[in-house]
Amino acid sequence: MRKDIEMKYNDILDILAPCGLNCRKCFANSNGDIRKSSIKLQELLGSFDRYAERFSTFLPVFNNYPPFKELLIYLTEENCNGCRKGSCLYPDCGVRDCYKSKGVDFYFQCDEFPCEKTNFDSDLKGRWIQMNNQVKEIGIKSFYQKTKDLPRYR
Repeated sequence: MRKDIEMKYNDILDILAPCGLNCRKCFANSNGDIRKSSIKLQELLGSFDRYAERFSTFLPVFNNYPPFKELLIYLTEENCNGCRKGSCLYPDCGVRDCYKSKGVDFYFQCDEFPCEKTNFDSDLKGRWIQMNNQVKEIGIKSFYQKTKDLPRYR
């Protein structure tokens, strides 16, 4: 059985946000790689706290273990189901609600693309325009295949 089965359009919609970002690569996604890896790391570390404290006497980097553990716990508890399901953590995202009112799946499909309604900072806005132009050029399935294994945070 082929592991790299071609994804259906609706399956891709569950993964790619209207802006083009891969929701499953987001730290907050409940089915995402970061959450799954964080849970696994937490399991592997077990009761490492006392060892980190002991190690910190001769390896000062382990003084950073408590804030690291706090962040790791946070990364295991996130429960976002993706932007299309209305649970995006980006508080001022203009894309999340606008795409529905426009009746599009991705912003390149909107007759106003690119617009100023995103509320993105300049870096994210640039990535948003680039991703949507690429999706428009090569198609959604090809875009997904090309980007599915790339890190979200570049």
